[in-house]
Amino acid sequence: MAGSDENNPGVFRPPNLQGGPRSGSGKFAAEQLGHNRRALSNINRNVIAPPYPYPVNKRGLLDKHGVPDNNPPALVHRPITRKFAAQMANKQRSTPEIINKSLPNTSELEDSTVIDVEDYKGTSEYPVPMFVQHTEAMLEEIDHQMEEVEMEDIAEEPITDIDSCDKKNAIAVVEYVDDIYAHYRKTEQRSSCVSPKYMAQQFDINERMRGILIDWLIEVHYKFELMDESLYLTVNLIDRFLAAQPVLRKKLQLVGITAMLLACKYEEVSVPVVDDLILISDKAYSRKEVLEMEKLMINTLQFNLSLPTPYVFMRRFLKAAARTDRKLELLSFFMIELCPVEYEMLKFPPSLLAAAAIFTAQCTLNGSRQWSKTTEWHTCYSEEQLLECSMLMVILHQKAGIGKLTGVFRKYSTSKFGYAAKAEPAHFLLED
Repeated sequence: MAGSDENNPGVFRPPNLQGGPRSGSGKFAAEQLGHNRRALSNINRNVIAPPYPYPVNKRGLLDKHGVPDNNPPALVHRPITRKFAAQMANKQRSTPEIINKSLPNTSELEDSTVIDVEDYKGTSEYPVPMFVQHTEAMLEEIDHQMEEVEMEDIAEEPITDIDSCDKKNAIAVVEYVDDIYAHYRKTEQRSSCVSPKYMAQQFDINERMRGILIDWLIEVHYKFELMDESLYLTVNLIDRFLAAQPVLRKKLQLVGITAMLLACKYEEVSVPVVDDLILISDKAYSRKEVLEMEKLMINTLQFNLSLPTPYVFMRRFLKAAARTDRKLELLSFFMIELCPVEYEMLKFPPSLLAAAAIFTAQCTLNGSRQWSKTTEWHTCYSEEQLLECSMLMVILHQKAGIGKLTGVFRKYSTSKFGYAAKAEPAHFLLED
């Protein structure tokens, strides 16, 4: 066993690290240890060292005269005991390759104050200290959390307050608008939606006859210059009545003009008179027949005319999508007016139709999918939820000017509606 250094009597030198024979053992080691115990304790009393040697990279040691030592000790050991000396001897015999691991030269590390823990990998003989494991785990966790925060900051899109500009507008009822639309969503399934299979109980009319009727009513609505609300309410009254009452095909047009009369009484300021509706239907019915059908329809529907149609959702959703984009607004209304003519579109609730119309219009104008977080928040529909309905709208757009039911296409092909119908359909939605 090696003894104390002659130049530095207070520092213990380790045994031969090259695997050579030991210079002493047993009693000799104990006696030698006893001679050096006090000096070693003085040196190591403030040193808390790991159970294996580590390099000292701070300042060089001073000799007894206060002059820097040109050859400072490369290693510092914890105080030597009999047990520790025996352990070191056994490890030197069994695993010399671990003990002989090359360590950084202290002359190269004089200017460095950092010890790289990567130089000391854990083994069965020299496990990584617990404080190193905890520090590494903590640093990895901090890095992981910072990466997550950075990703959230990059991916998260702020939701715009679309009602901030209307806080002073009493008509906008900013304080209650969210509650109003929450009520609309709650009641639309119960009062606005109609079973898409109701035509099965009609024995004298079919889906195509219904489409012809609604396409004609869209032209009547445009000619009378009625409000948009009246058109959507008219279609809803027709479907709800046909779902509850069998109708002969010769009376189907009478149902249509009567539903428009009721809708105008509910929505319009200036209501078309009964004679105007009789005239527009080529005098196919008398005034008495119109009034009798009005009584039958209003009783069948139990006077329930206060319900959310696609129009009320369109206004709210367009405000979230683009407040001042007139082109997007016209194209969105073109998309949604294509739907009432098609019987298969009854399977979608009014709010979904409105959201899908805006999504399809955005895709048509931009040539790519567009659906912001603000629009998703206010519509409560994700892009995936709208895709099926939007694809059907693209198909309707493709064939809007083909065939006999072209009332919507001709209406939106005028300058008043910005030639919205002539926009190129979003074919890529069908390809995706």
